[in-house]
Amino acid sequence: IGGDAKNVSSKVRQLDLAKVLSTDTSGNQGSSSGNVQKVRSALLSLFVTVPSNVFCVVFDTIFCSGSAVDSSLAMLQEAQQRLKVLVAERLDEAVTRGDLAQVERFFKIFPLLGLHDQGLARFGQYLCSQLASKADENLLLAVGGELGERRAALVFADTLTLLLEGIARVVETHQPIVETYYGPGYLYTLITHLQQECDRQAQKVVDKFIQQRDYHNKFQIVQSSMVKSVPTEKIEPRELDPVLLEVTLMNARSELYLRFLRRRMMADFEVGDATATPGIVQETAETLHAGLMQELIGYYIPMEEYYMRETVSKAVAMDTYEKGQLTSSMVDDCFYIVKKCISRALSSSSIDCLCAMINHSTSVPESDFREVLYNKLRQGFPATTLQDIQRGVSSAVSLMQSSLQQAKFNKLGIDSAEVAKAAFLVTLNNVEVCSENITTLKRNLEVDCSKLFTQGAGSGEQAKIDSCLSDLVNTSSKFKDLLQEGLTELNTTAIKPQVKPWISSFLSISHNIEEEEFNEYEANVPWVQQLIVNLKQLMAEFKAGLSSVIYDTLTSLMTSLVSMEMEKTVLKCTFSRLGGLQFDKELRSLVAYLTTVTTWTIRDKFARLTQMATILNLERVTEILDYWGPNSGPLTWRLTPAEVRQVLPLRIDFRSEDIKRLCL
Repeated sequence: IGGDAKNVSSKVRQLDLAKVLSTDTSGNQGSSSGNVQKVRSALLSLFVTVPSNVFCVVFDTIFCSGSAVDSSLAMLQEAQQRLKVLVAERLDEAVTRGDLAQVERFFKIFPLLGLHDQGLARFGQYLCSQLASKADENLLLAVGGELGERRAALVFADTLTLLLEGIARVVETHQPIVETYYGPGYLYTLITHLQQECDRQAQKVVDKFIQQRDYHNKFQIVQSSMVKSVPTEKIEPRELDPVLLEVTLMNARSELYLRFLRRRMMADFEVGDATATPGIVQETAETLHAGLMQELIGYYIPMEEYYMRETVSKAVAMDTYEKGQLTSSMVDDCFYIVKKCISRALSSSSIDCLCAMINHSTSVPESDFREVLYNKLRQGFPATTLQDIQRGVSSAVSLMQSSLQQAKFNKLGIDSAEVAKAAFLVTLNNVEVCSENITTLKRNLEVDCSKLFTQGAGSGEQAKIDSCLSDLVNTSSKFKDLLQEGLTELNTTAIKPQVKPWISSFLSISHNIEEEEFNEYEANVPWVQQLIVNLKQLMAEFKAGLSSVIYDTLTSLMTSLVSMEMEKTVLKCTFSRLGGLQFDKELRSLVAYLTTVTTWTIRDKFARLTQMATILNLERVTEILDYWGPNSGPLTWRLTPAEVRQVLPLRIDFRSEDIKRLCL
């Protein structure tokens, strides 16, 4: 007590409060003029905030008269009670009149009397009544007023926005008053009162929205449609479009309002009681979100999923292809829909809502879209009658002869096969574009989500988004796998049956030649020239019908096939010294052509064949040692020692004894 008494005594002396109290006690009883309440409150403020026993010690020290102290204390206590009643009455009168200036004037007196909570409660009640009156007016206008066509579909989102903006404006306007007269940490109390009214008024807006938009009934129809294989009642996706947009806008406005509250309360608590910040702020800020908007978003997610699935199904069913286009309409249409739904969920500013729609946007392309493309590719790449003839298929020859004998040709079969081929190539392009679209979607979402996180999302929410985005990567990979399957089918069906006979014809060209034949071949290389012409004609159709990426990949598969078949065929031939040189020239011509038709590395694919040509060009068996082992230099041998021994005997002039003696 001694320390407090000394402190108070110092203040009393500085203010000469003793003199004021000894001379003005009678004035305190009778005066009620304009600013007297403020004077009284200022004089009584010290009395209210200092414990009575300490006050008694101080006064006893100053006046040295116990009876005078007791009398003054009693008088002060009586004046305090009368002043509390008077200020409360005057504030109530000002509230009744709607006199904001007087309300604020008496509101400022309450903390001087130690009535912080009571002052904030009465002031909050006044502000809430003003907000409620304006909110009811806005809602009445929304329900019955004549609005422009442009905003009619968003009238409830606009009404909720007006409510939240009004409360935010009140907080922003009166925060300086609360901080100045009540001190830090009290803004939270005022916001608590305002938030209760906010919840009541927001509930009215949401109830009217649910009623006017038939929200619950739409949800029930959607839920029934998604559960039953043959629903009794369905709803058109376009009917849901404006409702879903309005819900996301309402939630976005709510999130914006909650972020505003968090910032204000965090700043207030940091000045006051920083330890109370996290829990209290989170609890207050989530009241609106957890109650009203969570319910709306809970209904929104399955309705948005339904909208996505139904619209994608329609896009697939209405798929069209225009001649000259690489893809059909459903690719762009479907991904426009998916992007629209995700963008709408993103605009809600709800991480949970966004994650749910990303998950659905992962499953919809995979189940509703990829399956369609997969079934189309399963039909395979057809071969026309003319192609079968080129391959030497006897059944096709018989069909052709039969058609010619009857003086007619089955042009319809060829036309339908051409349509089927074009459809297969378009499907391949569709798959590739789908994979790219999903990758682009993920990349754009990462940018958009980063903006959300700058607005205050936590690390846990970041982890949710990252997990969902990784699922998009997996979906993109599944489309890539499907593309690879389709390319393998195309290579097997359309390229391999053609290329194998062309490569096998190498056997009909003798490479056991003398000088005269070599000179003749040097002027004219019929086999490799014909092979290049055939490959050009074969790939021309695919170049026109496939995207550059797919064509490049298909060309790579073709070159791998040519290389592999050439290896097998060369091992069945025999070569003279000049024949080996001729083979080297043919190989160089082939590699030079293939290098011009693809961006993939060709020389790597033909490295083994090139090394076989090198062996077949040797002047003697032991010359291989100049290129082998420590003498190989930068050359990396792709052929094993056993394979080298397999190639050397192809030279008719190399003796088996010399080959056996080689140490490789």
